[in-house]
Amino acid sequence: MSEKKPQPIQRDWLSKTLAGFLLGGVLALVLSSLFAQLNGDLPFSARRQLANWMVPPTWLGVLGTVYFFSSGLRAWLWLGGWAALLTAVSYLLRLT
Repeated sequence: MSEKKPQPIQRDWLSKTLAGFLLGGVLALVLSSLFAQLNGDLPFSARRQLANWMVPPTWLGVLGTVYFFSSGLRAWLWLGGWAALLTAVSYLLRLT
């Protein structure tokens, strides 16, 4: 039996960086919006501040971990899929 070797991490850092920068920003904003929507019981000023403060660490977290994807295409597909899914969830929550 031969075992499959995992794909090596490719060196397309520019594609990964752009995916992390652009889609990571979208993810950070959408997650901040979801936090604000789901915590309506907090006072508005506290909810607004917490939502604002969570954007940079989330964005930098995505940007820092994007290099673990095996290729830039995978980074774009995964981050784009999550961004689209969470944006749809945020939009649906606003309708209710």
